[in-house]
Amino acid sequence: MSVLRKIASHGRNAGICAALFAALLLASCQSEAPKGGLSQGYKGGEARPTLQPSNFTGETALAYQAALEIPEVLDSLYCYCDCEKHSGHKSLLSCYVDEHAVYCDICINEALMAHELHKKGEGIDSIRKAIDERFAKLSHSH
Repeated sequence: MSVLRKIASHGRNAGICAALFAALLLASCQSEAPKGGLSQGYKGGEARPTLQPSNFTGETALAYQAALEIPEVLDSLYCYCDCEKHSGHKSLLSCYVDEHAVYCDICINEALMAHELHKKGEGIDSIRKAIDERFAKLSHSH
């Protein structure tokens, strides 16, 4: 085999490998969250008190109020900003024992949605399902 054919063959193989790698990378980013979502059966065990809502304004204050009113619900939800991995949090409730949620729209929106569903009389399983359906696509855990 001539040198040119060997070079062409390597180039073709490298191109095929690069295309396969790119396809696998894209497929992993578009995959669904684990069946049932990350909150299903989740129990964080956060024991620290939440910060006072009066320290904040607007939606942030409302989210901290939700954490104060329904800690058992937030403690049973996975936080889809993945702070469990990068901040050592135990659950969505952990985002409200410090100022983490102040800077995170995912935390705020999860808490507000859980609070609204709870006020409508939804049970924890229904709340988990709704949270998982809305926020799982934002997680990098899949």
